[in-house]
Amino acid sequence: MGTRMLEAPEGALVRSLYRSMGYGDPDFAKPVIAVVNSASTVCPGHYHLPALALQARQGIAEGGGMPVEFGTIGPCDGIAQGHDGMRYILPCRDLIAADIEMMARAHLIEGLVLVGSCDKIIPGMLMAAARLDLPAIVVVGGPMQPGCVKGKHCDSSSAQIAYAEYRAGSITREQLRQAEIDATPGPGSCSMLGTANTMCCIAEALGMALPLSATIPAIDAARLYSARESGRQAVELVRRGLTARRIMTRGAIENAIRLCLAIGGSTNAALHMPAIAAESGIDAPLQLFDDLGRTTPTLARILPSSEWDMVDFHGAGGVAGVMHELMPLLDSEALTVTGRTVRETFADTKPVVGPVVRPAAEPFARTGGLAVLRGSLAPGTAVARPAAVLEHMRRFRGPARVLESEEAACEAILTGKIRPGDVMVIRNEGPRGGPGMREMFTPLKALEGVGLLDAVALVTDGRFSGSNKGLFIGHVVPEAADRGPIAAVRDGDAIEIDIEARRVDLDVPSDEVVARLSALPPFEPPVKSGFLGIYSQLVRPASEGAMLRA
Repeated sequence: MGTRMLEAPEGALVRSLYRSMGYGDPDFAKPVIAVVNSASTVCPGHYHLPALALQARQGIAEGGGMPVEFGTIGPCDGIAQGHDGMRYILPCRDLIAADIEMMARAHLIEGLVLVGSCDKIIPGMLMAAARLDLPAIVVVGGPMQPGCVKGKHCDSSSAQIAYAEYRAGSITREQLRQAEIDATPGPGSCSMLGTANTMCCIAEALGMALPLSATIPAIDAARLYSARESGRQAVELVRRGLTARRIMTRGAIENAIRLCLAIGGSTNAALHMPAIAAESGIDAPLQLFDDLGRTTPTLARILPSSEWDMVDFHGAGGVAGVMHELMPLLDSEALTVTGRTVRETFADTKPVVGPVVRPAAEPFARTGGLAVLRGSLAPGTAVARPAAVLEHMRRFRGPARVLESEEAACEAILTGKIRPGDVMVIRNEGPRGGPGMREMFTPLKALEGVGLLDAVALVTDGRFSGSNKGLFIGHVVPEAADRGPIAAVRDGDAIEIDIEARRVDLDVPSDEVVARLSALPPFEPPVKSGFLGIYSQLVRPASEGAMLRA
């Protein structure tokens, strides 16, 4: 604890305050390790976390540490989906990192057990660990059991698809209600490979979570034991002085990106990994995803890219199994929270080869599941998820249908204004212009519900949910608010997408694009007050992780 205030004479006030909570002399010689808990009854991914935090505290005590606990926010992308609440979700990531930083620094915390789940919480916690450079270990909540709708395993997004089917008149109100009931049978992060489970898997691949822990189902007793073991290991990390930045090295960052690519992880990882790397003092530009993706095979196919869910992936060996197969491509000397190298940690974790995971010699695809695109529509960068794109959609050309917001896009889809062959362009949804970079989850689920997912492309300066599938191009940089070419697109303009060539182009002469942009009025932030007003002023582009920087 810094200068060990708990043992020094000048620490009398600190000791007195701890005594008021039941701590005593035997505790004060031990390292103070904080369990950071994002538990709440707002978010299903966090509903069960109090039990994990309790186990982590017990593990800390068993390992010889002094456990303390504090909370942090943990928003749910699903509950915030499809309305203005989504504007607040990505900005929460930086608030979580700052929240943990403030509490840890103010109270001279010596180690961290980061208990969380879901899309922005795990990235925020990893950013905080890197920023603080304390010994730290991540405990994730685990995936929920899959639901079952129409006789098939499903995830929470099935409820949104059912709503679109209801609007289209293909199911009844009672069938919609039953889909709501059946889609999510219990707590945990949604059972597909969305951003939540992608980032939980990345935490393990980074070396920041115990091996074999990322995919343990939320309701499995092994999840409790893993939390307890993580508490014990946190004490060992403090004793060894093994801090977060010694684990989150450049090699570890690249290992985690390769794992994400190999399992076809969420496009949101392209926002979070550059931000985590930056907090670690490492430059990991977005282009790194594409560079590594060209030599990283796709070894897993998980919902929404297949019918197999996260519980199936866990049964097939999970992250550890894929890391074993990727070993020749990894920095095998990078350290993990076990104190061992990646090679030692994953040497014996062979996957169960089958429909969910394949060996490196027989991959689903020779390249990875994310791609970075450029072109006249995205002269900076844009992001696609080839693993979620049907083969016949990988080259696509069609007329633009311009929508100025997510709400306008959903209304156009559900009222039959979008036709096969169209390229929907949803703009003013970027980090600055939104503000907050909302997910275009709902429009894609609407397209799926009305039967257009395999016939319509979508391009946006917003982002997407990891549960989405189809031909979607997001994170377009520069965004419309920064007067990127996406701001100049008009209805009927031809747009061409080529996933293999990594291109997204607007077929309009460059001088005409310049003229259109020059005629636009100055950008006015749609929100000028509160935290979103601050965020709009300070946020960096999506290609830089949408981080806050003065």
